[in-house]
Amino acid sequence: MSRKEIYKKRLERHHDELRWLYMELYGNSSMFAELCDNMEQFYLERSRTLRTTDEQREKRPDWYKQNDMLGMMFYIDNFAGNMKGVEARLEYIEKCNVNYIHLMPFLETPKGRSDGGYAVSDFRKVQGRLGSMEDLESLTAACHKRGINVCMDFVMNHTSEEHEWAKRARRGEGEYMSRYFFFDNFDLPSRYEKCVPQVFPVTAPGNFTWLPDAGHYVMTTFYPYQWDLNYRNPRVFNEMMYNFLYLANRGIDIIRIDAVPYIWKELNTQCRNLPQVHTIVRMMRMIGEIVCPGILLLGEVVMEPEKVVPYFGTVEKPECHMLYNVTTMATTWHTVATRDTRLLRRQLDIVNALPKEYVFLNYLRCHDDIGWGLDYNSLKEEGIGERSHKKYLNDYFRGYAGGSSSRGELYNEDPVTGDARFCGTTASMCGIENAGFEQDQAGMERALRLDVMLHAYMFMQSGIPVLYSGDEVGQVNDYTYQKDPDKAADSRYLHRGAMDWKLVEDISEPNTVVGELFRRLGQLEQIRKTEKVFVSNADTWTVETGDRSVLCIGRYFEGEMLIGLFNFSEFEKSLRIPEDGIWVDLISKEEQEAGKESVLLQAYGFCYLKKSPSF
Repeated sequence: MSRKEIYKKRLERHHDELRWLYMELYGNSSMFAELCDNMEQFYLERSRTLRTTDEQREKRPDWYKQNDMLGMMFYIDNFAGNMKGVEARLEYIEKCNVNYIHLMPFLETPKGRSDGGYAVSDFRKVQGRLGSMEDLESLTAACHKRGINVCMDFVMNHTSEEHEWAKRARRGEGEYMSRYFFFDNFDLPSRYEKCVPQVFPVTAPGNFTWLPDAGHYVMTTFYPYQWDLNYRNPRVFNEMMYNFLYLANRGIDIIRIDAVPYIWKELNTQCRNLPQVHTIVRMMRMIGEIVCPGILLLGEVVMEPEKVVPYFGTVEKPECHMLYNVTTMATTWHTVATRDTRLLRRQLDIVNALPKEYVFLNYLRCHDDIGWGLDYNSLKEEGIGERSHKKYLNDYFRGYAGGSSSRGELYNEDPVTGDARFCGTTASMCGIENAGFEQDQAGMERALRLDVMLHAYMFMQSGIPVLYSGDEVGQVNDYTYQKDPDKAADSRYLHRGAMDWKLVEDISEPNTVVGELFRRLGQLEQIRKTEKVFVSNADTWTVETGDRSVLCIGRYFEGEMLIGLFNFSEFEKSLRIPEDGIWVDLISKEEQEAGKESVLLQAYGFCYLKKSPSF
C-alpha cells in the first residue's frame, strides 16, 4: 500500500466524526479543509523510521501497557546540561531500567518570565542553552535505537507574552488580538472574575492583566506573562495542531498536554472542564491517529477523580491515552503522615474499578508541588477537618509534627485560608536528608525502607510508574535556589536541583546509601519487567488486612496472582497472608503457606508474594 493510500485509509476512518466535531465547534468548512490539507502534508513529511514505528504500533495498540514500561522525568539542563548531554547519558538511563523519558519544557521561553518553561515564545525553537531542533531529532533517534520513548510538554492553554502572536496583538493588530482574550474595559473581565477561581491567589491573583501600552486587559489564568489562547477562534486551533504535528515529526512519542481543563473559556462558567475541551482533545486524538498514530496523548488534569476520568473519553471515542494519578499520589503521602491506609484503599478501589483501557501514570514526586487535594468528605466522616488536616500534613512533612523526619518547604501559602502546597524530594520526605545530617544510621535504614517500600507500592498500582530523576540515588532537597534571584521566590526549585553525578558514582558500592537504594530499586524494576502480572491491564484490587497501617494490593493476569503487603508505620507488623495457598516471596525467594505462618513486616517494610502455580 502506498503512503497516500495509507493516509487516505486513516483519514476515512475518522473524517466524518472529525468534520462533524469541527463544524459543531467552528462552523467553518474552509478552515477544516485547510486543516486536512496540512495534516496530509505533515504525514508526507514524517520520516520513514517514524512511519514504520506508527505501523508497528497500529498493529499492537496496547504496546505502552506492558510490564516493562518505566518512566523518568527530568529537566534537561539539571540532568545533563543540554540535549547532547542527555544523549551521552542514555546508557545510565538504561541502567535505571527506564524506557520512557519525559523531557521537561525545552521550547523557547523568556528568561525570568517562563514559569519553569511553561510560557512558550516559539513552539518550533529549542531554548538556545539546551540545544536546537536538530539536537532534539538526534536525541529522539538515539533514544529510539535503545527502545526509549520520549515525552515532551505541549503548552496549549497559553503562550508567552513574548510570542510573535502576543507581540502583534499588543500592537493592536485585530487578527492577533482575536487569538487571545482582549478587553478595553473591565466590564466583561469583572463578570468572568465572579465565576472563575484563581489558580495562584497569592503569587498571581486574578485572571486578567492590564496592559498600559495596549490600553487593554488580557486574560492570564496562570501568570501575567502567560496569555490565554482563545480556542473559539479556529485559527488558534489549526495553528496549534500544526505545532503539535511538527513536534511529533521531530520524533516525540508522548505529547503531554499541559493544563488541559482550562483550554476553553466561557462567560458565566468556571472556565474549567467545559464540554468544548473534550471536543478539542477528541479531535486532537483523531488528528494524531490519522497523521502519526504511534504517538500518545498524556493529559495533565490536576483535579479530583470525578473530573479527571472524563479526559480518557469513552472506550468507543477515546481522548487521552494516559492521565496522571494525582489524587492517589497526594493520598499516598497523607497515608505516610497518618499511618492510616483507609483513605488510600478507597482511592485505589476507585481507580481499580475503571475500564482496563484507562491507563494512569503513577508517581511519588514530580517537578511540581504537592497540593493536598484529598477526599475530605470521607475524612470528615472520621472527624478530620480539611483546614486542620492540611496544616497537619504541611507541618508533618516539614518535620514539625507526628514524629516526622521529613524535610521540605511550603509553596504558595495563603495566610487568609491557611492553605498551602508542599515541596520536597522523595528522599527528603522519607527522612534520608535528616538522617544524613544527623549521622543517624538507624534513622537512615528506616528512611531507606520507607523510600523503597513506597516505590514497591507504586509499582503495584494499576498503570505505569514514573520516577523523578534523582530519586533512584536518593537525591535530597537543594536549598541553593534561595540564592538565585530568578528562582528564590518559587520554592518548587527546592526539588528541582541539578542531578548530582557524584552520587551516581556510588551506585555500584553496596555499603553506601546510594548503592543500597539503587540496588533495591533495581531489584523491584527487574521483578516488574519479568512478572507479566504487572501489565497495566491486569486485574488489580485491595484486600482488608485487619491493620489500618498495612495496605494489601492484589494483581491477577492470565492465571498468575501476586499480592503486595506494605507497612506504612514505624512499627514491626505480623500478619497472616490474606489469600489461601502457597506463596513465594519474590524478594527473599522463600515459600510460605497461608494459615500456617505469619508474614513479618519490618517498620516501613513490604513483601511481594506470588502464588505457587500448584494452587
